Amino acid sequence: MRATLLAVAALAFLRIVVGMHFFLEGLSHLRDPDWSSAGFRQAAVGPWADWYRGGLPQTGNWSGTLGASGTTSAADAAAAWKESVVAGWRALLAERSRLVPLDAAAKAAAEESLAAASGELDDYIAGIADDLTAWRLERERLEATERSPAARQIPFARDRVTKKRRELSAQASGWMSDAAAIGRKLVGEWDRPLSPADRMRAASAQQPTALWKADRFVSWSLVTIGACLVLGLFVKFNAMGGACFLASVIASQPFWVAGAQPTYDQWVEFAALLALASLPTGGWSGIDYFLPLNCPMHRWFAGDSKR
Repeated sequence: MRATLLAVAALAFLRIVVGMHFFLEGLSHLRDPDWSSAGFRQAAVGPWADWYRGGLPQTGNWSGTLGASGTTSAADAAAAWKESVVAGWRALLAERSRLVPLDAAAKAAAEESLAAASGELDDYIAGIADDLTAWRLERERLEATERSPAARQIPFARDRVTKKRRELSAQASGWMSDAAAIGRKLVGEWDRPLSPADRMRAASAQQPTALWKADRFVSWSLVTIGACLVLGLFVKFNAMGGACFLASVIASQPFWVAGAQPTYDQWVEFAALLALASLPTGGWSGIDYFLPLNCPMHRWFAGDSKR
């Protein structure tokens, strides 16, 4: 059965609109140096939540100190966390000094800045000491609640557990972000006396995190998928790539789990991409129409787009 002109036009319009959304979303991520998927991963619920949250970067050894279960007091755990943060700064300074050797005066100034940052972190932790104690008590109560059968069987209880876990994670992330801001300020102090070339060499001491690499891969993938869909290039392949990405977003918030955030928009685009990937008319109005249809690679990427 031949597709009508209206059907072809409607699918072309659908492909372009979805492609523009993917392209602009990926471009906005690349343009924003502070964008991160950490918040999205932290908010994940359901059976795959631990996988999404696994590997999230931490400031210091939070999970082994303040975030660890045990009988250690909040004050001792906070002191251990502070030491882990400062140890990371010292390791960074040692690596920077290896890449950009410092004379005695510059090294003394760097150590002085490190001591000042350590004191600033001490003051910060002292200011939130009561909040840290309350946070650890709330986390212990949450863990006790999660072990009860009601937390798994009663929807209202599951919803409360999910909301409380999200709330506690947001608090911890905020404290780690504040400590990381002190670290960035410290790095700025170290960079000030260096020449531009030395700053570039010193910057390589900070290796990109696995999350940063994953975020850049996702952002460039969104831009590429979006551009190809707008142009009608390899529509089948790129539509399936976009559908797989949206499936990963939907899986982070399963609708049957209490407390899951709505994913209606993602479901709509997911269905649209499946239609574009399965219907041969998806590429008729794009570059796929003009590519050689006897090319095996093209037929696999773009689908069997018979004219």
